Amino acid sequence: MSRLLFTKMKIHEVPCLVSALEEAGKILELNFVREQKKSILGNIYVGQVQNLVSNIQDAFIQIQNGLPCYYSLREQDTAIYAQERTHEKLVPGDQVLVQVSREAMKGKAPSVTTRLNFTGTYLVLTTDSRKIAFSSKLDADSKERLGALLSPLLDGTFGMIVRTNAKEGTPEQILQEFRELKTRLERVLSQGKNRRCFSLLDEAEPFCPKILHNTYTEGLEEIVTDDPQIYLNLQELLHMERTLDISLLRFYEDSLLPLYKLYRLETALEEIASEKVWLKSGGYLVIQQTEAFVSIDVNSGKFAGKKKAEETYRKINLEAAAQIARQLRLRNLSGIILIDFINMDNSDHKEELLHVLQKYLRKDPVKGVVVDMTKLNIVEVTRKKVRRPLFEDLSELREETVC
Repeated sequence: MSRLLFTKMKIHEVPCLVSALEEAGKILELNFVREQKKSILGNIYVGQVQNLVSNIQDAFIQIQNGLPCYYSLREQDTAIYAQERTHEKLVPGDQVLVQVSREAMKGKAPSVTTRLNFTGTYLVLTTDSRKIAFSSKLDADSKERLGALLSPLLDGTFGMIVRTNAKEGTPEQILQEFRELKTRLERVLSQGKNRRCFSLLDEAEPFCPKILHNTYTEGLEEIVTDDPQIYLNLQELLHMERTLDISLLRFYEDSLLPLYKLYRLETALEEIASEKVWLKSGGYLVIQQTEAFVSIDVNSGKFAGKKKAEETYRKINLEAAAQIARQLRLRNLSGIILIDFINMDNSDHKEELLHVLQKYLRKDPVKGVVVDMTKLNIVEVTRKKVRRPLFEDLSELREETVC
């Protein structure tokens, strides 16, 4: 059973809105934004092509004056143009509808896509396809039942992704959300042909609703906040959408022990900022982010098992696999991840380790894949990039405080 927390706290003396997902006494996810700053992730704009870099199949598209964003030319067949044109390929000056798909990271510009997505709790409507697709976490019976409900709604102008949460929704709830998402999609496509360049056509959801919609509802025990305004906003949202039982919402009140103290969110932030993570066995992880990839080293540390070395290493590695999956999610680490587990000679133990690591990664809403183990016993993992790592957000707040 899990618990979703919303609160306000100062991080490096900067007032922030914070959300955390807690399960069995551990913080699995943590997100925060400055109280007065809005994220552009998910926003849809009328963008303008600035220039093409054809040799690497990329382009730069501006969504505001002075804000160029990366765009892959491999997507140009999906582009929706905001004005009449006489040419087939994208050229500088073209105006297209784009959605911010990735925030700026480590000095790199944001990324945009012409594959527009409209996301709800149960469904995602997309301009990228004309078919229905299902979350890999849905079982066969759920896919059959939901496919029978939703497939007749496809009219050849959009595609649909059925999210994991859909198995918890009633047909009425799912169909109501579909109607709302389709209205948004149609409004954006219509307005996109009449609005000026750099116009904001669809603004991403505010922090709390976005977190709520992207949280697995299965096993969610309660939603807790100690902020009166957040409580009222969530109460209104739950009453309007009816995707979750409003009885899950609880207001926490204790002037002596704030919510962030009760669930040790400060400790979780310290954990995110530290490279070293201790394991219960006495072993530890060293997690380092480089320009190219994330490096994770597993060490035996203080472990003093009485059994032979192979079994000792197996036990540490299996414990490390669970902690690594949690740390990737907690820190929001993504891209290429290389894990140097303690070397094992037994091939069955190696296969078991890869299987267990993938099992833990499947619990993460962000897709992670165990690719392989190299001849040097380095395990290769990929995790989809959506938002930048939390340590970058923390570093940015720290620098603001120093300045």
